Amino acid sequence: METTAVFKSNLFKPFLPEDSQVNPQVYGAELAYWLSQNLAKKGIFTSYPEYEDWGWFIELIVDDNEYWVCCGNIEGESDQWTCFLKRLSKGFFNKNNAPIEPAIPLLQALRSLLQETEAISNIEWSFDNDS
Repeated sequence: METTAVFKSNLFKPFLPEDSQVNPQVYGAELAYWLSQNLAKKGIFTSYPEYEDWGWFIELIVDDNEYWVCCGNIEGESDQWTCFLKRLSKGFFNKNNAPIEPAIPLLQALRSLLQETEAISNIEWSFDNDS
């Protein structure tokens, strides 16, 4: 299943000044909050957005499996975005990623949400072997 989306939209431009961002020109808070709210409307309940140096993520836990929907801007752009699924490792030494099957409803809801939003265009999906 395709786990990475790249798309264009002006919906998620940051409204706070640059010095309020996670890192210079690293955006995605608005996208992460929007995803969390709109996925909840589709019955997919995630965490509130959290941040890392590279951008933002929302977390979904299914049974004992943990997934992140990571999101942020394409480097140097303020209207091009990416979202991708990260399956977190289970067990010692990070050998076993969470299975993809429990995340399929999340990926389907994400695909539907992006496609049905008129202000989002140029959506391209790809498969990431590391997800």
